[in-house]
Amino acid sequence: MNKEELAREIFASSYLTGNFMLRSGVYSSEYFDKYRFESNPSILRAIASEFAKVLPGPIQLLAGMELGGIPLATALSMETGLPCLFVRKEAKSHGTQKSIEGVDFEGKTVCLVEDVVTTGGQIVDGINAIRDNGGTVEHALCVILRTGKVVQSLEQHGVQLHYLFTMQDLKQFVEKG
Repeated sequence: MNKEELAREIFASSYLTGNFMLRSGVYSSEYFDKYRFESNPSILRAIASEFAKVLPGPIQLLAGMELGGIPLATALSMETGLPCLFVRKEAKSHGTQKSIEGVDFEGKTVCLVEDVVTTGGQIVDGINAIRDNGGTVEHALCVILRTGKVVQSLEQHGVQLHYLFTMQDLKQFVEKG
């Protein structure tokens, strides 16, 4: 599946209209239900392939943000051979009580992986968690960038955001095809 076909598949499988509250608390009449494209193996495989093409280097580890970033980071890990971490929204209250699960990442360079980004709030939470525990984060990847404002916001945190599509990109591919 090429990038244009991927855009059409993502749009067809996950684009919804209605009244949706986003993580930021803002309401939108457009929504991408990321679980619809993340749960489709052919789309997930194609996303991992496209992510591998834009993955900045040098990266030692990938980190998937709970919940949507986890299947993406896992698929990209399988595509690239890089180990991955799983970043929880909050530390679990049992077992190891960690907020970040997976291999040791202290002193290592980590790339955060996320699905749809609007404000970057969850990425900032992940950056802080990884940095607070000794990892380095300078890059993040996402499938869909809803607004360009987040790019500058993340740069203020020392992180460059790489993305496969903006919402406009997806709409244009659908209109073209």
